[in-house]
Parts: sequence; C-alpha cells; structure tokens
Amino acid sequence: MYQPALFAENRPEEWHRLIREHPLGMLVTATAAGLEAEHLPFVLEAERGPSGTLLAHVARANPVWRAVGEGDAVMVVFRGVQGYISPSWYPSKHEHHRHVPTWNYEVVHVHGRIRVLDDTNAVRGAVAKLTRQSEAGEPVPWKMGDAPADYLASELAHIVAIEIAIERIEAKRKLSQNRDERDFNNVVETLEQRGELALAEAMRGARPAGS
Repeated sequence: MYQPALFAENRPEEWHRLIREHPLGMLVTATAAGLEAEHLPFVLEAERGPSGTLLAHVARANPVWRAVGEGDAVMVVFRGVQGYISPSWYPSKHEHHRHVPTWNYEVVHVHGRIRVLDDTNAVRGAVAKLTRQSEAGEPVPWKMGDAPADYLASELAHIVAIEIAIERIEAKRKLSQNRDERDFNNVVETLEQRGELALAEAMRGARPAGS
C-alpha cells in the first residue's frame, strides 16, 4: 500500500480500534484459480500469538477453505470511514482554484498465515466469540444457548472456522492532514452539515496537535 508519511497510521491501538469498530474484512487469497476475495466478519484476538490472531468462519459450501493450504499467506483488508471531498469546500479554492477532488478514508491491511479449523469445538468457539462481539451492544444479547441444541448443531455443521496468525499490519488514515487549518476546518464543518459525522470526527482525531 502506498504510504505517504503524513497518512501512515503506526499506532497498534489505532489498528485494533479500526478492526474492532469495522469488523467486516475482505479476505484476499491466492489460489490455483487466481486471486479470490471473501467478505467476512472477524474477531481480533490481539494478545494471542506474537502479533495477534484473526478469527472467522465460512460456509462449508464456500470453496475458499479447501483452496488454501495450511500456512498460506493471506491478507485481510478492513475499511473504516470514507467519503468524497470536493475542492469547493476549501476556502482557498475560491481564491486561486488550485485544488482538485479527493477521497478521505481509513484502511487497515493485515498480513498473516491462514489455518482452517474443521472440528466442532473450534467452529463452536469461533461462532461464540463472534456472537459475543456482535451482540455486546444489544439490550438483551442473543447467545448460542438460546437456540435449540439440535438446530444449532445442524447450523454449525454447515460452516468451518479459520484463523489467521498476524505477521504484519499496515494502516493508512488519509483525512486531509495535508490541508491548512482554514481549509481543513471548513471541510470538517461541511461534512457535519451534511450529516457525515463519523468522517468529520475521524478527521478531527487525525489532525496533528497544533496544526
């Protein structure tokens, strides 16, 4: 990933936050058929292994888990907030017109080694962890024990678990850090007026102190 220094995010706590707040990742694998991409919700176990572990599951009918080999290199891409930025939002544009459109975004690329876990305990554990993560904000969280045992066993039989031992993470937060204070602040205010509050908040958080 092209990484200008101003946009590079090197803080592990920010990598982990972005993954946990945006857990739907794109798993990219290189198979005999070529590059494949699958979109899966992941659980990050940051303290497991030297650099952390990602956990997910796929449908047994999905050929991806048979197409990868034990320990194959894979990449998972997580995308945070993103949005279009018009040059018309820069006050300086109306003075010299030396601006063009751009796109602000946050992305995390996780590189690691994949392992398929095709056994009942591993599958049950993967689903339980994802369920706890996803249901955490619910007033009455759903849990696996709420489903009839026979129904749950039937559903679990149709999936396999995967885990990815993380080897390297690179992240980028391109959020107008290269703009002067006047242009930057007007972009944030315009986004807020348009209801794009998450992108505006991310921009405020990424702005270097005192700039």
